[in-house]
Amino acid sequence: MDARDKLAALRREYAAVGLDEAAAGADPIALFATWFEHAVASGMHEPNAMALATVTPDGAPSVRIVLLKGFDARGAVFFTNYDSAKGRALAADPRAALAMLWHPLQRQVRIEGPVHEVSAQESDAYFATRPYGSRLGAVASPQSEVVRDRAELDRRYAEAAAAYPTQVARPERWGGYRVEPEVVEFWHGRQSRLHDRIRFARAADGWTRERLAP
Repeated sequence: MDARDKLAALRREYAAVGLDEAAAGADPIALFATWFEHAVASGMHEPNAMALATVTPDGAPSVRIVLLKGFDARGAVFFTNYDSAKGRALAADPRAALAMLWHPLQRQVRIEGPVHEVSAQESDAYFATRPYGSRLGAVASPQSEVVRDRAELDRRYAEAAAAYPTQVARPERWGGYRVEPEVVEFWHGRQSRLHDRIRFARAADGWTRERLAP
């Protein structure tokens, strides 16, 4: 069996019980909070990992994995260097799409909407919770820029450690983004590939809800 045949043979049946309208409710923020709690309680590795899709300044799609570090009615928050590739993309086109896959639970969530920088105070508060080494890394790394080799990164890190032996100030160009949810879709695996897809869209007076074919 060659690689193509092996890929075609990869198949798993999903659960008989999925997501109906009654379980989905009328508030996608509340449903997301419940699903996220279930993901954390399951013990899976990094349940806050999510794919972040942006559009580059020249119009090409770009995607990478980031970590969700905050979520409430205002949206989903992640942190990065504002001068990174994703930061430059969001400066040119401040819209994004997120996808979180919790495969052991046979669940996926997609979020789409405009993106805004969080306040400096919010970025400061989160930065202060990071381990010392991670804070040094944020200072040392010219994220997404070309570097000569690993030795250059190690040198920059050592220089940051010498400059900040105890306390590390948040770099001005490092902080958070919030993806404001305009569309939130919940996917739950079902048998025979007839998966449940419930999509919420923001409306003037709250949210609309509709079911999508799988």
